[in-house]
Amino acid sequence: MSADADVPYAEGSERKMNANAEFLNYVYQNSQMGTDTLTQLADITEDSGFRKYLEKQKKGYERFHGEARRLLNENGYDEKGLSAFEKIRTYMMVNLQTLADHSVSNIAKMLIQGSSMGITEAVKKLHDYGAGVEKDIRALMEGLREYEEKNVESLKAFL
Repeated sequence: MSADADVPYAEGSERKMNANAEFLNYVYQNSQMGTDTLTQLADITEDSGFRKYLEKQKKGYERFHGEARRLLNENGYDEKGLSAFEKIRTYMMVNLQTLADHSVSNIAKMLIQGSSMGITEAVKKLHDYGAGVEKDIRALMEGLREYEEKNVESLKAFL
């Protein structure tokens, strides 16, 4: 981050456009990661009730993904999805972490850790750039953070 990070954004400034694009692409990538991971974990778990929960949670990430895509397109920004490397790395990590233990408790723990990382990054971005981001884009990021927080609370029941 540059030294002038505390300088307010001027309307139409390049930094504001960059912050808006960064926020939207963060939501886009985070929700893509959530959707992909939940799809993979739903295939791994043998518990049908937990699988239903994962599918419901996945639908929430899909809504954020679609809204981020809509706002990216509407604002003329490029969608920056997860790289092939990131997708493969995540896929391999999930497989490794569930190889010996594919219990509901272990999967819930993994998801809590992932959501906690998402919360931390969202809060950091909100603190770093939040004041300079358009209202609807900031609201989307705040909505994702709240969604992640609710997921953590819900997943505790599965530990």
